[in-house]
Amino acid sequence: MEPDLPVIAVMGASGLIGEAVASGLMREGFPVVPVARRFTAAQKRAFGAPAVECPVVALEADDLADILSRHGVGVIVNCIGVLQDGPRGATGEAHGGFMARLLSAMEAQAARPLLVHLSIPGRDDDDATPFSLSKREAERLIARNAGPHVILRPGFVIAPAAYGGSALVRALAGLPFGLPDREAARPFAATAVADITRTVAALARRWGQGERDWAARWDVMETQPSTVGDVVDAFRAHFGGPRAVFSLPSWLMAPGARAGDLAAHLGWAPPIRTTALMEMRRGVEGDPAPWIAATGIRPSSLGAALADVPATVQEAWFARLYLLKGLVIASLAMFWVVSGLIALTVAFAAAASILVAHGVPQGLANAVTAVTSLADIAIGTLIALRRTTRIGLLAGIGLSLGYMAGAVVLTPELWIDPLGPLVKTGPAIILMLVALALERDR
Repeated sequence: MEPDLPVIAVMGASGLIGEAVASGLMREGFPVVPVARRFTAAQKRAFGAPAVECPVVALEADDLADILSRHGVGVIVNCIGVLQDGPRGATGEAHGGFMARLLSAMEAQAARPLLVHLSIPGRDDDDATPFSLSKREAERLIARNAGPHVILRPGFVIAPAAYGGSALVRALAGLPFGLPDREAARPFAATAVADITRTVAALARRWGQGERDWAARWDVMETQPSTVGDVVDAFRAHFGGPRAVFSLPSWLMAPGARAGDLAAHLGWAPPIRTTALMEMRRGVEGDPAPWIAATGIRPSSLGAALADVPATVQEAWFARLYLLKGLVIASLAMFWVVSGLIALTVAFAAAASILVAHGVPQGLANAVTAVTSLADIAIGTLIALRRTTRIGLLAGIGLSLGYMAGAVVLTPELWIDPLGPLVKTGPAIILMLVALALERDR
């Protein structure tokens, strides 16, 4: 490790950009303190003892100041961001509110750290969503604070990992159709995540060597912006995806975004939401010349950025399964809820009569039918809610096995029923096992 390298705290180090930047800086030899609300088991092993797992966005200024002073932080890289208000957080709190507290924590340090803040490109006049407006408010807070800072405005970030928009692009590259012409034609300048890491590393080295007069805002992206269609086509070629034989109709985008909003209210983080659609239609472009002049870094082209992304069979599997994951979860939730509602209402008498025909008293048969119907509805609801999806799937598997075992004792003839109601339970269990395998976002 070079003797003048400062300690770098990466806020939001579990995210797509944060994880890549923290890992890249560690490989460069920097002492890194990754900070995030939650790390995966793999991230904990990779980051080791310095990792700080805490509700970082909700921390008060004093708590943030304690983290900075305890680790002797010299440079802070803020990668925290929320696309749209929902159970996972509010844009105003994650951007403006958190930034205000972080700036207060920095002021409390004996030696003020350098702040490197990840924002979004574009003209302020074009900001129209709570996401972009709150991101810009965070920039204004930083500028008014007048401390040493550099605001980085990357384009569409390409990293080895996939999440959100980058996952969606991979999925589209694996399908035989493209986006509508309106969306495909929007400017969509790409940024290799390695260029962000190189920029932070260059700033940190210069900070360690005594440069303190920093107040800059740079667009970090390729010099010739691609379009959305170019990016999808590049991913398609890189992964060997099928040729796009037609384009989706433009009218389909709005209902798709609203469906994504509904899923977000249930705790999921779908890549297609109203905010994402508006930001994509706004386009991603900027002027990287000041960044290039100040750092000497030549931005990676779209092709060069993709060269660092593995094109293996597991990547192909991910692309094919990513959009199917939502369909699988939604289908299972609907299956359990609808089957429970049917048994509880129009088919209640028929369901209870099966038990009565096998010697179960009418009152007990009614009670069992009601309880199992409500259990079905509860399982479907648990599967639909992101926080309880895993519990719901495990409960669904358990209850399905219970139904199969009970049928062996009470109604063995159902196993040879022409419609096969029990035979179909086996594939349903397998589909729930598939959902368990796909359930994690990271």
